[in-house]
Amino acid sequence: MVDLRAKPFYLDDEGVQWVEDTIAGMTLDEKIGQLFVQMRRAPAEADIQRVLDTYHQGGLRYQGGDSKAVHWQNATYQKHTKIPLLIAVNCDNGGDGAMSDGTFIATAAQAAAAQDTETAYNIGLVAGREASATGANWMFNPCCDIYMNWRNTIVNTRAFGDNADTVIQNTKAFIEGVHQSPMACCAKHFPGDGVEERDQHLVLGVNDLDADTWEATFGKMYRALIDSGLESMMIGHIAAPALSRKLRPGIPDKQIMPATLAPELLTDLLRGELGFNGLIITDASHMAGIACMEKRSVAVPKAIASGCDMFLFSNDANEDFGYMKKGVEDGIISAERLSDALHRILGLKARVGLHKKQAAGTLVPPEEALSVVGCAEHKALAQKAADACVTLVKDTQKNLPIHPETQKRARLVFIQSTPTSKAYKGEPVRDVVVEELERAGFAVTVAPNFHDLEVENGPGMQNMMRMMDCGKMEDFRAAYDVVFLVIYVKGYAQENNVRLRWSCNHSNELPWYATEVPTVGISLNYTNHLIDVPQVRTFVNAYGPTRTSIRAAIEKICGKSAFHGTASDTVFCGKWDTRL
Repeated sequence: MVDLRAKPFYLDDEGVQWVEDTIAGMTLDEKIGQLFVQMRRAPAEADIQRVLDTYHQGGLRYQGGDSKAVHWQNATYQKHTKIPLLIAVNCDNGGDGAMSDGTFIATAAQAAAAQDTETAYNIGLVAGREASATGANWMFNPCCDIYMNWRNTIVNTRAFGDNADTVIQNTKAFIEGVHQSPMACCAKHFPGDGVEERDQHLVLGVNDLDADTWEATFGKMYRALIDSGLESMMIGHIAAPALSRKLRPGIPDKQIMPATLAPELLTDLLRGELGFNGLIITDASHMAGIACMEKRSVAVPKAIASGCDMFLFSNDANEDFGYMKKGVEDGIISAERLSDALHRILGLKARVGLHKKQAAGTLVPPEEALSVVGCAEHKALAQKAADACVTLVKDTQKNLPIHPETQKRARLVFIQSTPTSKAYKGEPVRDVVVEELERAGFAVTVAPNFHDLEVENGPGMQNMMRMMDCGKMEDFRAAYDVVFLVIYVKGYAQENNVRLRWSCNHSNELPWYATEVPTVGISLNYTNHLIDVPQVRTFVNAYGPTRTSIRAAIEKICGKSAFHGTASDTVFCGKWDTRL
């Protein structure tokens, strides 16, 4: 059972008493409701009150909308709840994870490229300040996965490094930054992502390290964060076969479950061997890593019975509530396990002072607190991160610096993710790239893009023929002094690993031009694009699609400032030709 006076709760007598009194005053339905964190998107106030009165949820996670919309919803939820809510946000890169007008500071991969942990600290600092201004109090960060496999794109930008020590240093700094605001942190995704190339959103994730290697890497990292006082842990729908087999000798393969449903990983390992006393929550329950492993009626109560304290999101709120309640009534979730989970949930609420804030009527700051969102100080920190982290991965042909005074005529080949909506009218980030290149002094010609041609001309073979035509090499060399190949590829929960994809087959976007005129590749997101364009001999990782990151990269390419970021070997994807 939990010790609320110990790390990471550190409750005094008043806090412990509030937890005990609150639990003692709950009905069974209210206890069941506390186990759920739900996501809602700005419904009407009457609907918010109805949902709270019916399902008594313990937590809320909101995503999308500007800061005022998020603030209104958080305030409305706290206004109508009997027991104050944990309100969670996903802020991988800064305040932009909590609201559309929040400040992007840097990705974790960007922070890992810095020479120190200042960028990681500033990501957490700004995320905590801006999110708490909206009334959020729980940070579903940091991502403490280790980027061991270059093919793993789900953690490519979110991992703070490719080794345990770098991840420990940066995640601790991130947490320290968050803790400058009244927020708790939640590290993710135990038992650890980044080892294989598959995505737990789409399939059961598997951390297939042997037990000793896991202990020396992920185990080392989790122990360090637990020792430092981490308040909560998010459990990935990730199996760890070697660990399950060690803890349950003879376990059949078919019984190896994701950690969310594996008591040997949660109760025996995380609680027992690693000594974690904080709150444990599942990752999102609609992900295939759990949804495809057990019937929903089994998985919902089994997650709590296995050692999770909270269940993230519902497929259908009424149905999942019923599954959880039946699990309690049938003894799948024991009375002791339910009590322990409730004590940890209420304990975390008291840890961030929600009981005192509710009594004082200050659960959500006044709207004036939103002035911190996107403030000048935070924008300056974003600029500092870009300057410190933008990385020259290679320049083996000594193309840099590019001088717009003498190499003015630039061709921009912009590679983006394939549009998934008929609403597509062009990629706004490309417009920013053009503006920033022109600001630097280049005369920019944008290469055609098949998606844009389809929008402009309607579907037809003429678009394909246009994209396949490279023209005469002599004409090309006479027209351009430099080519910028800018790659903004992103993806989420649609394919297991995301790679560069040209806008059509046999496209003239392919880097044949790299042998004709100086060519500079720039990635605005993923760090592993050299696997697909090894023939581009000058390559820069800018890490972010923001104007700040794009401007910093261009200034460095033009020799106006120095490159400070460092690249790990993962950027070369284990191939010899990517280094040429």
